[in-house]
Amino acid sequence: MGKQHTIQTTCPYCGVGCGVLATPQADGTVAIQGDTSHPANLGRLCSKGSALGETVDLSNRLLYPQIGGERVSWDQALDTVSRKFSDIIAKHGPSAIGFYISGQILTEDYYTANKLMKGFIGSANIDTNSRLCMSSAVAGYKRAFGSDSVPCNYEDLEQADLIVMTGSNLAWCHPVIFQRISQAKKDRPAMKIVVIDPRKTATCDIADLHLPLRPGSDATLFNGLLNYLKQEDYLDWDFLEQHTEGFSAAMQAAKNSAGNIPQVASVTELPEEDIARFFQLFASTEKVITLYSQGINQSTSGTDKSNSIINCHLATGRIGQPAMGPFSITGQPNAMGGREVGGLSNQLAAHMEITNPEHHDLVSRFWETDRLATENGAKAVDMFRDVAEGKIKAVWIMATNPVVSLPDADKVKAALEQCELVVVSECEAHTDTTELADVLLPALAWGEKSGMVTNSERRISQQRAFMPPPGEAKSDWWIITQVARKMGFEKAFPFEKPADVFREHAALSAFENNGSRDFDLGALVGMTDEAYDNLAPIQWPVSEAAPAGTARLFTDKRFFTPNGKARMVPIEPKLPENMTSDKYPLVLNTGRIRDQWHTMTRTARAVRLNAHIPEPIVQIHPVDAMNWNLIDGGLAKITSEWGQMIVRVDITDDQRPGSVFVPIHWSNQFASLARVDALVAAAVDPISGQPELKHAPVMIRPYQPAWHGFILSRRPIAVQDANYWVKVKGGQFWRYEIAGEQPITDLVSWAQQHLGADGEWLDFIDEKAGRYRAGIIVRNRLEGVVFIAPSHDLPARSWLSQLFASTSLSDEERYSLLVGQPGKGQKDCGAIVCSCFGVGENTLKEAITSGHVKSVDDVGRKLNAGTNCGSCIPELKKLLTGH
Repeated sequence: MGKQHTIQTTCPYCGVGCGVLATPQADGTVAIQGDTSHPANLGRLCSKGSALGETVDLSNRLLYPQIGGERVSWDQALDTVSRKFSDIIAKHGPSAIGFYISGQILTEDYYTANKLMKGFIGSANIDTNSRLCMSSAVAGYKRAFGSDSVPCNYEDLEQADLIVMTGSNLAWCHPVIFQRISQAKKDRPAMKIVVIDPRKTATCDIADLHLPLRPGSDATLFNGLLNYLKQEDYLDWDFLEQHTEGFSAAMQAAKNSAGNIPQVASVTELPEEDIARFFQLFASTEKVITLYSQGINQSTSGTDKSNSIINCHLATGRIGQPAMGPFSITGQPNAMGGREVGGLSNQLAAHMEITNPEHHDLVSRFWETDRLATENGAKAVDMFRDVAEGKIKAVWIMATNPVVSLPDADKVKAALEQCELVVVSECEAHTDTTELADVLLPALAWGEKSGMVTNSERRISQQRAFMPPPGEAKSDWWIITQVARKMGFEKAFPFEKPADVFREHAALSAFENNGSRDFDLGALVGMTDEAYDNLAPIQWPVSEAAPAGTARLFTDKRFFTPNGKARMVPIEPKLPENMTSDKYPLVLNTGRIRDQWHTMTRTARAVRLNAHIPEPIVQIHPVDAMNWNLIDGGLAKITSEWGQMIVRVDITDDQRPGSVFVPIHWSNQFASLARVDALVAAAVDPISGQPELKHAPVMIRPYQPAWHGFILSRRPIAVQDANYWVKVKGGQFWRYEIAGEQPITDLVSWAQQHLGADGEWLDFIDEKAGRYRAGIIVRNRLEGVVFIAPSHDLPARSWLSQLFASTSLSDEERYSLLVGQPGKGQKDCGAIVCSCFGVGENTLKEAITSGHVKSVDDVGRKLNAGTNCGSCIPELKKLLTGH
């Protein structure tokens, strides 16, 4: 492929919505840069965004339709899906069908799926994986404002005098926003940052105050703040009287549950002086934003926690003005777009409600249908429970991996195994979910498709194609449209290109909208294809009254409730549904890590993104580690009432005693037993339906196999006789961390079974000590190595990986393989800290202890670390402080 022009597009990862410049190269690679003209990131990219060019190869791609594992034509696949859907509907009714879609798909895909399911199949059994990350925030906004309206924008964060970050490790989960805030604090040192999180995360690097509260006690803390604001006379009485309702009930609930600081301290387990400092900071600072995410949302009382935050902003009138407001930041690139089109099972399109008669009539007339769903459908957790119980006979899963990401994941897997029809639209051929599909439909991936996404600040941007479609992969909106037509709904699905879908989406948002609905794209109605293709990033509402978009909402102090007043909601704090016990004494908290995304189907392609944390880990406090006889770097088995997993131990005093943290990312494609959501109960918020993914009672024990080891191989292999394995893509090799419960009787044969015997074989064995080292060399080039030893005696992988870059092994390098130590001229750079430049911990420590670097700026000048995306800067500071 020849060199192409640079294309402006949008990152496919988190909800920040960064602008990306993608330039295909003559050799088929893609050069990636941040788009300095995009208002979301102003040219910044995180480690994942910077590595996007390394993730666009076609390995493991689903390129052709399949039925029962056999390749078929598109006509065969579409005929099968449409016929079976129609047969099931005819026999069991429309509620026997379910769609489970994703915040990864584009707005046009979302709109088409929602229209087919709710408008023409006639059921609201369509939900999205966004249910898992932001539905409690949606419910909180709707209860308070009468609409799912995010009031703030990113510039507000830079202008605030106080930012309260609660339930968010922003430094790792939304790194570009973290960098914008970090720069703002550097420019204005008087800006204050409060981080509320049970863990001491990288985000605490810029915190003036860290509140490591008891997990689940957030609502008590904010109720206490509300009570303090009244007691100390910091309320905005004019705003309360003219623009809110429900104040008295909300205050009474706050007084009952958090009447004074000692009461708050007893529940949150925080020092009274720290609580008082936080309360005074919030009370005395007018320009304050509370930024919240999954730590608030992923709870059986997530909606209440959200409203406890909103209550404090309403009580002080700190909303609708620059640098003020409650700001929920979303996790996925188009979770907001899904909210706009009604992707959740309890919504209609354009922020309308299924159970509102006026909305139902309006959408029915606009879509010209008499089939529109009349009642809310099953939310995500309930949907798969209905699959398990046989109520839903067919499910269509698009661009998501519920066998890994839903709570009680083993039951989700069992439900799909016995489901009559499982259809999966996916760009990946092999995931934990595609393995259970009856029909696989190949979808276009990022870089191959075009359409809109909306970020956390309501900014609509476009993802644009810069690569040709591979194989027979198609856009999701096209696939859905074809199924709809084959089911007899041709007239309602005339779409031939994404712009057709978006025009209809915009027209519905403006249809009979007299300002009573927040979502309005009236100024974009009837836009030409050229205008669509060239649409610059813009914040909705984009109405006829605001054709240039709207930076922030509620500037007129009017809300989308019947009387125009915001509602304060009385909050009675609730503990998590499943509490610890003698059998399960620890709290399991789950979340993201810096360099991986969701279930790793994209990020695991990039070598540098696998280097920072290559294995699934459990972070645990030293006191808990001692109590449970755990060794740093050893293995542990974590068990709950619902499942179990085996992970690598990371002992750190950043973790709160009594709690452990495990990442969400690993699946059966990359590890033997590391699907953390198999350990989490399917307990949900009764209002939002969002599951409690941040609190599961677990026990932990050392996992003590008979042997430990690792394999580095130029080709992927199937590991035999290992009860624990993790697969990691390296630079010129695949890395396998392994351990087994049964001794290997013939190590030489076992090693040759994995690496092959055709080549020069070097090995060393000490059976008594349980040590074995072997390497296979072909044409003087290293093809693979096997190391078996007690876990504490295994050598670092980093220096061994350097040998794979050598085109001809020297005698010194061959000797180093046998002795299991770096030879002359070989260095162990240590665990990777800076993914962008491959700078390891040992390299950094050597530079620090030698006196060559004394600051982050010095590190950047000498080693480049921290100079690209900045995601590693908190870790660089920690190393500098420790040495």
